[in-house]
Amino acid sequence: MLILDTRDPTSFGEARIDGAVRVSFSDLGPTLVGTPKDRPILIYCYHGNASQEYAQAFSDFGFSQIYSLDGGFEAWRRRPSRAPALPPEVEAWLQAQGFAPGAVEGAIANGTTPLMKAAHTGALAVARVLIAAGAALNARNADGNTALWLACVGRHFDMIDLLVESGIALDTANDNGATALMYASSAGLADVVARLLERGADIRPETLDGFTALDLAGNVECLTLLRRASRTQAVEA
Repeated sequence: MLILDTRDPTSFGEARIDGAVRVSFSDLGPTLVGTPKDRPILIYCYHGNASQEYAQAFSDFGFSQIYSLDGGFEAWRRRPSRAPALPPEVEAWLQAQGFAPGAVEGAIANGTTPLMKAAHTGALAVARVLIAAGAALNARNADGNTALWLACVGRHFDMIDLLVESGIALDTANDNGATALMYASSAGLADVVARLLERGADIRPETLDGFTALDLAGNVECLTLLRRASRTQAVEA
């Protein structure tokens, strides 16, 4: 989710929602043009009035998931704290990775969330705590990749299992239309391909260029696994 703060620079500098980016109508163009139309957008202002105008601008530009924060930042700031404190070791991990204290939904470079970072590095215990604390499983980074993709990059099989069992979407496509299965196939990670197929990954999606995971197979092992899955999924269909 992309979080946009429409308040003045001073207010934004003093306090803001973790991961928010400041915008104004004068510099809104690059955000409208450069953001995927299916990316969820949360917009807030001071009290929830101006943000509705910004939301309308995004809607007019073809965005499908736009949300204006009711009551604005002031209502959000006064909200009762419901989330339990994170364990000290997880707080220490967050800060070591560059996240703000308690920032379950914060973001660092490239839109990386704490759960994505944990998935990439194989920090399984941290990931469990973050998921229990309500971390968004299907959040996407600046490239449109989710924590599942990053777990596959790191070849962390326990992490893949945890994410899938927690309900992450297996076949989310990034900004190029590629899924985690396509990545693993193209990288020649046969063991990751096998795990994703065991978990029910779909081999049929195509990239923006029209390639499937089978087309992208980086070695014979991946090709064999995907051909077998293709026959199996065809029979089941």
